[in-house]
Amino acid sequence: MDKQAEIQKLMTMLKAGTSAPLTVAEAKRQLDEAGFEELKFQKGWTLATEGKYYVNHHDTSLFAFTIGSSMSEHSNFRIAAAHTDYPCLRIKPNPDVKAAGYAQINVEVYGGPILNTWLDRPLSISGRVAVRSKDMLHPDMRLIDVERSLMVIPNLAIHLNREVNKGVELNRQTDLLPIVGTIRKGLEEEHAFLEFLAEELAVAKEDILDYELWIKCLEQPQLVGLSDDLLVSPRLDNLTSVQALISAIIAGSREDGCNLIALFDHEEVGNRSKQGAASLFLRNLMEKICECFGMTSTRVKEMIYDSMMLSVDVAQGTHPNYLNKMDIVNRPVLNGGFCIKEACAQSYATDCEAVAVIEQICLEKNIPYQKFVNRSDLVGGGTLGTVASTIIPVPTVDIGVPLLAMHSAVETMGVEDQAGITELITQFFMA
Repeated sequence: MDKQAEIQKLMTMLKAGTSAPLTVAEAKRQLDEAGFEELKFQKGWTLATEGKYYVNHHDTSLFAFTIGSSMSEHSNFRIAAAHTDYPCLRIKPNPDVKAAGYAQINVEVYGGPILNTWLDRPLSISGRVAVRSKDMLHPDMRLIDVERSLMVIPNLAIHLNREVNKGVELNRQTDLLPIVGTIRKGLEEEHAFLEFLAEELAVAKEDILDYELWIKCLEQPQLVGLSDDLLVSPRLDNLTSVQALISAIIAGSREDGCNLIALFDHEEVGNRSKQGAASLFLRNLMEKICECFGMTSTRVKEMIYDSMMLSVDVAQGTHPNYLNKMDIVNRPVLNGGFCIKEACAQSYATDCEAVAVIEQICLEKNIPYQKFVNRSDLVGGGTLGTVASTIIPVPTVDIGVPLLAMHSAVETMGVEDQAGITELITQFFMA
């Protein structure tokens, strides 16, 4: 697999996927270019063998699937899942705040970001806005992605806090309000932010009903290192996985059965939503695909149960300055291959038989991989795999590229690992 081509695809996704709705929009663009057909779940379907399809689920989740040359009694699903959201700040309703001559925006914390990494950076907004329409049950939904710097959250000068380098706990309500300017013409208005949105969208302020807007870091993806072997960028968690799944569903084909990718929203806040991995949508989708090929309800259950899933999310790479934070023997490094993530507490949805399947693919195709487990005295994170596999009870393996500074406004990965995980998922779809 062309490593440079895959990292360029990822960099395109990182620039475009500045929020969950914009990530879905970029995924749709790539799938459209590859000849996929968009389906509406609430409509009837006529599916064909060797067909390629996708479903946009409420703008922030997307599911794509391909049908092999046959769907027989021996068919099954091969599934790979990732998430479209990332830890950041989100703008609240009625966000305008005035303080000591400054105009600020009221925000809340989304997920579990490293808060201080959002300070002293150029920031902007991305997301979607609901605008009044003639059909009350179908508002006009507008995507917005402002590329210029709109705000900043300045640190407090060290002269006013001499203890800052010993560590400072940031208050989520009072310390994280971005500054959008000083009070002057326009910003003194009561609804200045809505006025700005209305101008950006070319609509009347009164027609803006609601919005889902996230604060985005404006840092651009950059290759770093004496050999350009590192990639530094916002949103590596989890756009590395999103791009790998899209590339794999486009490239990977099989003779019998169905390949399927699920790009869920809301993983960073617990998966429990209509767009999240805890919803029934994935199972409903699999059932509908089977029913389109005339399968009985019993055969549908059998086909689903005979399937396998990859939960694709990032992993913790070994930090050279904090070696004592890693397991004493399992220490994955950047550019050493993607990680297979294991935890006896099932925070990662993994068992040895399913892991062996992935290892055999890697050994057969010469794809580098590593194993990740947490230190026994530290509690690690979890993934959507454990949630999705309770609804789709199939063998599931958690995998992902290793990162440094996970959940920072800017994270670091090894450039070679993207091609490796993309190749693994592609071969999983083809096996």
